[in-house]
Formats: sequence, C-alpha cells, structure tokens
Amino acid sequence: MSEMDAHLLIVDDDERIRTLLQKFLMRNGFLVTAARDAAHARRILSGLDFDLIVLDVMMPGEDGLSLTKALREDRSVPILLLTAKGETGNRIEGLEAGADDYLAKPFEPKELLLRINAILRRMPEAPADQTAPKVLSLGGIRYDMERGEMWQGEELIRLTATEMQLMKIFSASCNEPISRAKLVEELGRDRGQAQERAVDVQITRLRRKIEEDPKQPRYLQTVRGAGYMLAPE
Repeated sequence: MSEMDAHLLIVDDDERIRTLLQKFLMRNGFLVTAARDAAHARRILSGLDFDLIVLDVMMPGEDGLSLTKALREDRSVPILLLTAKGETGNRIEGLEAGADDYLAKPFEPKELLLRINAILRRMPEAPADQTAPKVLSLGGIRYDMERGEMWQGEELIRLTATEMQLMKIFSASCNEPISRAKLVEELGRDRGQAQERAVDVQITRLRRKIEEDPKQPRYLQTVRGAGYMLAPE
C-alpha cells in the first residue's frame, strides 16, 4: 500500500501533540483524522474505515489498551501505540492486545513517520501474476498464500497486519526454521532483544488462531536454538 493513499486516525488526549502530528503527517502525504479520546474515536470509527490508527495508551476514560482489545474483536486495522517512556508492561500488554507496534514518548515525528510507513509496507498486496491459489493446510485451518487469508471452515479468521506479514514470511519458507533476529529484520523493526521479545508475543497470539492447543503447537513450532518454523500438513 502506498502511504499517499492511506487514511490515518490519530487518537490522543493532548491537543498539542494531536495537532502537531496531524499537521506533520498531512504534510507527508497522508489523509489524517484526529480524535481527542477513545469515545470520540469510537464515534469516528462507526462511520469510517482507516488504514492505520496511532493510539495513545494513557488517556482519561477508556485507555488505549482497552480500545485496542475492543477493536481487535472485529477489525484488523494496524494499530501503533504511543506509550510512556519506560512503561515496558504497557508495551507488552499492548502487543498481546493486538497492537502491531509501539513508540515511546517523547519521540521524533520522523521516527513515527518511518514506523507508519514500515507497517503500511507490510500490508499484503495482490500478486502480479494470476497463478492458481496455493493453500496450506494447518489442521482445521486453511491459509491462502495468494490472498493472505486464513479460514476455518467458511469463517474468515481476522489477522492483524503483523500477523499477516508473519504468515507471509513463514509460508514462503515452510518447514525451514526462521530465527527471531531474521523475523525482526523481515518485519522492518529495529534490531535488539526488546524487538525479539515483541516477536515472541506476536507468535503467541498467532498460535492462538492456528493451533488447537497453543501451548503444544503442532504447526507453528519452536525449533530450539534456531527460531520458529511453520510445518503445514
């Protein structure tokens, strides 16, 4: 997806930050809508779809973590959380709730722009060729490699943008272990142990959607000393 086509929703109770980000992102080619709190965001979301949401965690009333969990019940829109510096717990909880990335305050607007563009680039695009669809079988789950869709029977399983990208990475290298460091690189994240732990969280969430018993994974396996591996039937 081109960032020039993207419509972003900024949710932050700090008017100064909200206005600054809105102006900055609009100057960089985005269509931007702003909300002052979670309740305001819910009203906007009831009538509009967005390509990405930038969401502050610490807000009066409903906080960003609660809103993230609620949105993940029926939406797969990418979510980037803004967290307080040093609030590691919030970051991990946010990823577990379904966020795709986080950025600690204070931050440079340029870094936010880079992260937004990285997330949007990870969104799946239709393939150029029209070859026959390739479908992987994961027990009762089917993964359509061409469409980037996961199905259980006739029900479409909702995947976040990061989960979609992980499935794209794994399906391209079935039965081959991929290291955590390589996954971080493929996801366009900064290198480091914190990002590798964030990948672990995303793998745990993905297993809940794939595996009959996520604690004893059969298809998205951990390979000791090597990383993770997708082993379809």
